Amino acid sequence: MQDYPLVLVRNLYKEHSDASLKDGTKVLVEGWVRSNRDSGHIGFVSLNDGTCFKCLQLVYDETIASYEVARHLSTGEAIRATGVLKLTPEAAQPFELRIEEIESIGKVEGDYPLQKKFHSLEFLRELPYLRPRTNTFSALYRLRSELAYAIHSFFHERGFVYVHTPEITTNDAEGAGQTFKVATSGKDAFKEFYGREVTLTVSGQLHVEPFALAYRNVYTFGPTFRAEKSNTPRHASEFWMIEPEMAFCDLKGDMKIIESLIKYCIAYVFEHCPEEMEFFSTRIDKGLKEKLEKVLQSEFKVLTYTQAIDLLKEAVKSGVKFDEPHIEWGMDLASEHERYITEKVVGGPTFLIDYPKEIKAFYMKENPDGKTVAACDLLVPGEGEIVGGSQREDDYEVLAKKMEAQGNKEGLEWYLNLRKWGGCPHSGFGLGFDRFLGYISGVTNIRDTEPYPRTYGSIKY
Repeated sequence: MQDYPLVLVRNLYKEHSDASLKDGTKVLVEGWVRSNRDSGHIGFVSLNDGTCFKCLQLVYDETIASYEVARHLSTGEAIRATGVLKLTPEAAQPFELRIEEIESIGKVEGDYPLQKKFHSLEFLRELPYLRPRTNTFSALYRLRSELAYAIHSFFHERGFVYVHTPEITTNDAEGAGQTFKVATSGKDAFKEFYGREVTLTVSGQLHVEPFALAYRNVYTFGPTFRAEKSNTPRHASEFWMIEPEMAFCDLKGDMKIIESLIKYCIAYVFEHCPEEMEFFSTRIDKGLKEKLEKVLQSEFKVLTYTQAIDLLKEAVKSGVKFDEPHIEWGMDLASEHERYITEKVVGGPTFLIDYPKEIKAFYMKENPDGKTVAACDLLVPGEGEIVGGSQREDDYEVLAKKMEAQGNKEGLEWYLNLRKWGGCPHSGFGLGFDRFLGYISGVTNIRDTEPYPRTYGSIKY
């Protein structure tokens, strides 16, 4: 094979956009066959090398020595090819590679399950280790990578400190009891290693809060686990959470950061993933681009929980049908109620604030009315609740009474001590990364947005 320089397809497209790609350049490329069409005397291979969403068209004919190799290449086969780049402004693709020599690096057996045809998302869920080779998941997981980078960039640019919180813990931050116990083998499996029962974390919040009281603004971004027996497109037992904490910050400041983060991430993926976002907008959700652009242009509205309940009661009276039609103050809103508020009432992103304290976590700041807490949920059209946050309770006596009533004070004395040793008003929120990716891509099932989903009743690989 000719000793030509190895080039990446991503760089070829970049050079083309910069007008620096030269006609007649001799190159070496490596990658995988997406398709191979042989017409008898000439053939076309669509090659993807994993560096970008787009493919490179390779053109071969019967004059090359490796013609028989080329015409028998199968979908999925790993190949290496040398040739001459030809600019083709009149064709669908801006350039192509006229092959001089091609070789197979990794053959594909006849039982390879992916072919050049439509495969349903349900079918591909059975093959999570192969689905990144398809257009949909190639775009989705590259977007996932860029979105994760956008989140880190947002906080880094604003001086936040990134904290790695533990995955093994002794507390249930949410107090819901939906935890996975960690065990070793042996008679006292749950206690023998640490001397006490431990679980996988449901949230990094309690562990990251102390760092906010030293660094001011911090965040954690990592996997969390919940043993919730819910089998819906929105629930998984393992998922990633973004959880910032800000000292000297009240609920209004918390909501300002939330709005800025959401808008930053949407703008970032539009800029850095244009091909992927165009694919999602045309193939997955035709209204996606318009939906996200509207979020970018919107001023996020604020309603109290009480106002939302009144609006839902009025909706029921006017004939709106909900699966859960009984609306009363103190209930936990369902997704259908949240979507009605943000889609039909407000028509855009909406913060609901001041929830009843009985339906929110113990660490949330109690309001002066004694009935509600300084909490917020961000509702967005097409999804419902996407972010949950609150001002944290900084009054030692109030928090101590809450923890005693809930029975979780023992073992969390350190958390309570923060309120008497240099405590201050502070706030934070949690954003589920996998759901957020689904909202941005239009791929709404968490079994698809996670590379290897772990859901109730099912685990593969």
